[in-house]
Amino acid sequence: MVDNNEGVTRELGVTALLTVENLSIGFGGDAPVVEDVSFSVKAGKTLALVGESGSGKTLSCRSALRILPAAAQMRSGSIVLRDREGGHPVDLMDISERRMQDIRGNRVSMIFQEPMRSLSPLHRIGNQVSEALKLHRDYNAAERKNRVLAMFERVGFVDPKRVYESYPFELSGGMRQRAMIAMAMVGRPDVLIADEPTTALDVTTQAQVLGLIKDLQAEYGMAVVLVTHDLGVVANMADDVVVMNRGRVMESGPAELILGDPQHPYTKDLMAAAPEIPATPADRPDEADRDYILEMRDVNKTYVLKGSAPWKPKTVVQAVRGVDFGVERGKTLAVVGESGSGKTTCARMALGAERADAGASILFRETAGSEPVNLQDLDGDARLKFQRKAQMVFQDPYSTLNPRMRVKDALCEPMEIHGIGSPSERIDRAVEILKWVGLNENMLTRYPHAFSGGQRQRLSIARALMLNPILLVCDEPTSALDVSVQEQVLQLLEDIRDRLNLSYLFISHDLAVVARIADEVAVMRSGLVVEQGPPEQLFYNPKHPYTKALIAAQPEPDIDRPIDLKIVAQGAGEPSSWPEEFRFVGADAPPLTETDPGHKVRFHV
Repeated sequence: MVDNNEGVTRELGVTALLTVENLSIGFGGDAPVVEDVSFSVKAGKTLALVGESGSGKTLSCRSALRILPAAAQMRSGSIVLRDREGGHPVDLMDISERRMQDIRGNRVSMIFQEPMRSLSPLHRIGNQVSEALKLHRDYNAAERKNRVLAMFERVGFVDPKRVYESYPFELSGGMRQRAMIAMAMVGRPDVLIADEPTTALDVTTQAQVLGLIKDLQAEYGMAVVLVTHDLGVVANMADDVVVMNRGRVMESGPAELILGDPQHPYTKDLMAAAPEIPATPADRPDEADRDYILEMRDVNKTYVLKGSAPWKPKTVVQAVRGVDFGVERGKTLAVVGESGSGKTTCARMALGAERADAGASILFRETAGSEPVNLQDLDGDARLKFQRKAQMVFQDPYSTLNPRMRVKDALCEPMEIHGIGSPSERIDRAVEILKWVGLNENMLTRYPHAFSGGQRQRLSIARALMLNPILLVCDEPTSALDVSVQEQVLQLLEDIRDRLNLSYLFISHDLAVVARIADEVAVMRSGLVVEQGPPEQLFYNPKHPYTKALIAAQPEPDIDRPIDLKIVAQGAGEPSSWPEEFRFVGADAPPLTETDPGHKVRFHV
């Protein structure tokens, strides 16, 4: 372990609200998965536990609430909780379960990583949040509701009463995460544990949630333990950092020292893998004639939703409006935007999985100069033939692969569906593709659960390559991965693209990833492309307030470059609140106009 400031650590051990010392956790007779871990955090300060999946961060934090898996053994160590007045310390490992129930959600609260899994789908949000007050405070029902509504307003809900009566599935990901924060904060705890609180969120929502946590911390003076693998989040939030790998502490100390001058090789590797928008644009060759493998022209997509009751009117949702862009052969078009912007709908239409509204043209050219095929006009047989040439890499490697199928069956299935090759030829193809993605043929007999997240994503890419496609649609292929694994997968995608002359339609909300891989970028908001152009123009001379918000919201692993929440708030707000030249209400959007060669912006001319 490298300790960048031993004196600070000793001081924290005396004055901290939460102190973990020499913690070891194991399962069965195996070696400990968390070994000799120590950290502590003061009131009003934030400690970040940093490391990849499997490093022991979450287990270490859950031990403070004693909510470990049933098979886990807390083999040694102490977890001491003090109050803000310096009262009698409590060792959380020695007290009874009854006393522990008084502490959970009261003095120590936790924000979990995935709010949809943490919230009950059967109970309204207001009832779930008020449960902490019911258990730990002597308030009547009316007082509980008033306090919850006040907290909902504090965490940024525009209509707290509607949220109080809503079920989790009726809220967006960002709203559910705000509800989780309200649940953790309504009892005003001494210590807040935030376990990857922004991993599943768009960058603009992430920036607003991080700002919210900092504001509430300053208001209530609580200590925060932040579990994350994102060093950009650490730079914006943390006072102190503990870097973990394989259950052990690699390095610890003040954030400015850990991020500014890391000593341990593992920390240096994490810093090197952290994605950033480059400080200067990359040079790209001029393109006189563009060879598009896929073109989407005047594409709209409208959904008609049933009313909540038979007598309620139907709702019309315009998911995509007037999209015009193309994917060049052998290059990458990235489509960027928040959840609900229409990115994935565009991807599904590009694969023929969704049919666009009448009047749209989605043109596919198998070879340069060949006659284009309009995907809107394909019958069943023609669509099946097209899908051999266009495949998709999905966002979540855990749900992409059938858990009941061995790897060889999962890889060979596409060839079986299309009637390609004999069984032995399919196995040979699977072995070849596994080598392409950096995996061994001895993995063919295993099931998906035997692989890490990065390996599963490699398997997903291998499955997409089995039919020898020429177009890959990648839907957030790295968003669920740790930064070091994300770097490996991006490198793999680049190598495969260059080796096979593949074309990519790359869906993402992470501009640092997009800056790395894209040849052209389209920024979408509420179904519209608001800005489009090559990265060297779009990232270094952004025009639209929403593009500026996406760039400003990108957390960087540099303490001297914090997120500018004012720019984020303006660009991520409603179109009616944008500056006058970009402002519009409803469907009355201004045209997408070329401001520089290849650079288009949606504004009033």
